[in-house]
Amino acid sequence: MKVRLVLVCLILIALLGRAEAVVRLKCASTTSTQNSGLFEYLLPEFEKDTGIKVDVIAVGTGAALELGRRGDVDVVFVHAKDDELRMLREGWFVNRHDVMYNDFVIVGPPEDPASVHKATSAVDAFRRIATKKSRFISRGDNSGTNKKEIKIWKASGINPEGHRWYLKVGQGMAKTLRIASNLRAYTLTDRGTYLSLIDRESLGMKILFEGDPMLFNQYGVMAVNPKRHPHVRFKEAMEFIKWLISERGQKVIASFRDRKGHQLFHPDAN
Repeated sequence: MKVRLVLVCLILIALLGRAEAVVRLKCASTTSTQNSGLFEYLLPEFEKDTGIKVDVIAVGTGAALELGRRGDVDVVFVHAKDDELRMLREGWFVNRHDVMYNDFVIVGPPEDPASVHKATSAVDAFRRIATKKSRFISRGDNSGTNKKEIKIWKASGINPEGHRWYLKVGQGMAKTLRIASNLRAYTLTDRGTYLSLIDRESLGMKILFEGDPMLFNQYGVMAVNPKRHPHVRFKEAMEFIKWLISERGQKVIASFRDRKGHQLFHPDAN
């Protein structure tokens, strides 16, 4: 009886020790990497290679960068390169790298009342939507997608704020797409989230404009600066970054596809 009790105690101690040995890394990222299914596909491979578990906080890029600035996470994986480089210069982050890219597309109802499919550029597409007063759904959440949308509106010379046809929903990409589908409206989305969602749900939407260089969508990763926040897991953050930009990580990203075989992200680590 005593021997059995000792064995049980030893097993419990071993299990508890193993649980405590698991290192958890906090990563703030975008809803697009989460909604597309990329993390569900990629993180088990990273954990298998390194033993490090990654807890993802999926929010808009603006919120993700703020979490990093405050030291609430260890690493950020986002898509607003101008903001990333600015905060890198300000010293909030270190060791930024491009990781992958896809592109933004303008989607809407197949009947396309604003004739967006005839547009010659993203700016022209937005002007057509405004001219026809066709409903447009904006994420309105300071995400990378929202920042790109605002940039296009500015280039078009149109301020959509306050117009009845322009609706800000403050939601992630998947929810924004569902709202746009329900309202037969247009929206701007990253291709990866659109393809992964339409692969699983009947959205009743289609890609109406694509291919403008302005719609290029670069994703980058960077570690929170340990000099600003000494408590962060900088060593593990760097392991994550190095894995993402390694040949192994880049191959995993390249192999991620939806059920129809579409490649959702293209690796381009530097």
